[in-house]
Amino acid sequence: MIEYVIISGILLFLFVVVVLQVNTNFMQGPAETLEYHAFTDIGNGVSTRMVDVFSIAPTNGTISTHFDIPDDVGWRDYTVEVHLGAMASDQYILVSRDNIASNISLAGISSTRNVTGNTTGAGMNRISYDSTGFNT
Repeated sequence: MIEYVIISGILLFLFVVVVLQVNTNFMQGPAETLEYHAFTDIGNGVSTRMVDVFSIAPTNGTISTHFDIPDDVGWRDYTVEVHLGAMASDQYILVSRDNIASNISLAGISSTRNVTGNTTGAGMNRISYDSTGFNT
């Protein structure tokens, strides 16, 4: 009888350990990997749209465009922001949420134009250019 209790206790302990590890290793890890790749795709799309707008921007005047990005990734919100890198000419698109983040270089215009701003996935987003400088 004692042998059955000891073996059952050991098996119960192993079952609890396995159940606790399944969520982390088989569900949460792959979900975070997919979210990171989605953030990379979103950052590349925003970077491309910004380069497109700034490449056709007039010397004197303004231009504005609206674009849409996914409202959520993995059923949760995220943020998109432009920030400076180590050098003043390096600018990046940072797409992030909690401990998952993707940095995308704002190649093509980062050394010639100063870009600022942030957004979320909710609703329509806008990129604006004004030749006189920042316009609210």
